Amino acid sequence: MELYRIHLRKIVGIALIALFLASCKDEKKTPIQKEQLVEKVFPMLDTENSRWFFFSSANRPFGMVNLSPDTEINGAWGSGYRYAKDTIKGFSHIHAWQMSGLSVMPVTVNTENKEHIFTDFYSKFSHNKEQALPGYHYTELERYKITTELTSTKRVGFHKYTYPKKNIQKAILFNLNTMLGPCENTQGTLKKDSDKELSGQLVMQPTHRRPKPVTVFFKIKLNVPLTSIEQDSITNNYLLNVSDVDNALLMKVGISYTSIENANNNINEELPDWDFDSVVANSKTEWNGLLERIKIEGGTEKEQSRFYTDLWHALQGRRVISDYNGAYPDNTGETFRIGQLPLDANGKPKFNHYNSDSFWGAQWTINTLWGLVYPEIMDEFTHSLMQYYKDGGLIPRGPSGGNYTYVMTGATSTPFIVTAIQKNILKDSLETVYAALKKNHMLNGIMGKAGYEHNTDIGGGLNYYIKNGYVPYPFPIAHKEGKFGIHMDGTSQTNEYAYQDWTLAQLAKKLNKTDDYKYFLKRSENYKNVFNTEVGWMAPKDINGNWKKDFDPYQYETGFTESNGAQSTWFVPQDIEGLASLMGGNEIAVKKLNTQFKTAAKLKFTSGTSHAAELHPEYSRIPINYGNQPSIQTAFIFNKIGRPDLTQYWSRQVVENVFSGLSSSTGYNGDEDQGLMGSLAVLMKMGIFQMNGGTEENPEYQIGSPAFKKITIKLHPEYATGKEFVIQAENNSAENIYVNDVEFDNKKLNNYSIKHNDITNGGTLVLKMNKEVSNNSAGLLTEKR
Repeated sequence: MELYRIHLRKIVGIALIALFLASCKDEKKTPIQKEQLVEKVFPMLDTENSRWFFFSSANRPFGMVNLSPDTEINGAWGSGYRYAKDTIKGFSHIHAWQMSGLSVMPVTVNTENKEHIFTDFYSKFSHNKEQALPGYHYTELERYKITTELTSTKRVGFHKYTYPKKNIQKAILFNLNTMLGPCENTQGTLKKDSDKELSGQLVMQPTHRRPKPVTVFFKIKLNVPLTSIEQDSITNNYLLNVSDVDNALLMKVGISYTSIENANNNINEELPDWDFDSVVANSKTEWNGLLERIKIEGGTEKEQSRFYTDLWHALQGRRVISDYNGAYPDNTGETFRIGQLPLDANGKPKFNHYNSDSFWGAQWTINTLWGLVYPEIMDEFTHSLMQYYKDGGLIPRGPSGGNYTYVMTGATSTPFIVTAIQKNILKDSLETVYAALKKNHMLNGIMGKAGYEHNTDIGGGLNYYIKNGYVPYPFPIAHKEGKFGIHMDGTSQTNEYAYQDWTLAQLAKKLNKTDDYKYFLKRSENYKNVFNTEVGWMAPKDINGNWKKDFDPYQYETGFTESNGAQSTWFVPQDIEGLASLMGGNEIAVKKLNTQFKTAAKLKFTSGTSHAAELHPEYSRIPINYGNQPSIQTAFIFNKIGRPDLTQYWSRQVVENVFSGLSSSTGYNGDEDQGLMGSLAVLMKMGIFQMNGGTEENPEYQIGSPAFKKITIKLHPEYATGKEFVIQAENNSAENIYVNDVEFDNKKLNNYSIKHNDITNGGTLVLKMNKEVSNNSAGLLTEKR
């Protein structure tokens, strides 16, 4: 909490300075302005446990440039900005899924360090002299006495360095050839174009997950002349010596994955001027515009700060890879090509192209949040996914560097695209979209590939799933089959495919494809084939139909992807009622799940504070884990089996224990995965959720227990007929967590759900809160908390 208070004082100070500067430039403006929500965001959240693409500060929403300090630079995990480290190793521009690049470091050169400046240039820094908020980052390099300020546009990094006044050589080190996060940067070159301009490029070497190299091109522009460029013969890196600086040195860095010319054009179009403070202010305005889509009332200052930090994280991680003019890198074929996005009547790209981690778990997170609050973002992403199909023949489940990575399992993009269609966000070329999605669900499609299975499509076990109704575990050793990719966990694969088949069936139904509807609906029942009624759990089944002997539902990753059997048994979002029936009925299912929650509560519902901790014996046996995606829907299952009161109780408990911290040491208690957990936290605090990912006709939202007294969602005018949707939680408090009655626009709702069209038409949902459970909300079952 003390760290949060320090941070708040700092960002308020920045805000006051910015307001003063703005008032000086325009006397008509008043220094008294409404509170800006970026001032509530706490970028340092969970940064002691972060990975390469987790941290953001000086970036725009989904920006190609994500400029920030790096305190660890080796490996995809445990790298980037790590709060507990006290040394800055460079400021790099690319923090993306399997991509990194262009690390720079302002330095001063003297006789003592000149000979080894290329290998010994790191600097200590102090968090007491650091400020970060969306769109801006300030640090002081203790070794060089240099203050650094960072901001950006979508494709251009903007640096401001204030060097010490004493007579000393001022320079910038370009660490172009180095290990940086998930990949090695090589073949880096830098050349002088004029006294104030340079250009260059480097190659991001392939990784296990991204098997093809990617070149990043860059253009550099300075506000002062450079005096010389030195290249080190050992590291092959470059030192840029600059003229004496009266005030601050300013440097623009435009990047592109297609050409130096496009990198330069990105600068010319996005950052033609040199007004650093104006760019910071514009970035702040852009972030505010997105954060202001949801207005919350009630709660403490800390709770509101955490909410907007979660909402900010929901828009992080996934990155633009197309240039301002719509050129983009296409690595889907055998040879690299530069693609061109379609242009509108004004010559602007109709959408951006994206780099993205998997949509594995998106059905319970960004599917709902983006589809309701940010439909234009969902619209763009669906068109980007379809561009990959047009280029490479498959819709990806996590593309990097313009290519497929085959991250995780299944056809995770199917629910994302289907919900976009069902919510009337994606309206064009639906027959083509359906054909593309269907291809992924058939042999030779993406569903047949295990995690990172680049050259075959065997490890997904789709042929067994289609023929036998399930994916066997262990994977059969026959016909030279064996280990292909990772996550070859047959029971989880079966359940995931069955759910995704159900979502595709809903689209087939919408498009009047009756035969396909029946076919995929039948396949969606395959989850029943891996439910062992004798033990009452989903369980591994081998190729001969034999259940695993001595099955332990709490054993981690034995037929279950990043989970155990207890967690993954509940992965049937398309048919919770059918799953309960297999267990012996709703009452038995309620008791079983409630017992799991009681046990999980002792470990605060997560497997430690980081993704890596899940494998530890003391954590791996937890029956419900809200630190990873496989079981994050479980609190809302009670709604579907007659006990909304337990949904209200346990969802509040999860929020309190998992998503309420506001420090560098905790926050998501696992794997945030590019906005998935930030989105989940926002949804749970708003008290709305979609069990099947919003993939049925006129999708249904489950109602939980909001954390705030009033929540107002500003609806997008291009995708909704109403102006706003309001959730009014009367008498809400930490004790009054139960929803006794539900009304929508003065009409009583008899169940705890509301339809998408009702929300987008606008209106007010009134939830009457109480500390006791009413008969209406408790249903007819007798299971107690």
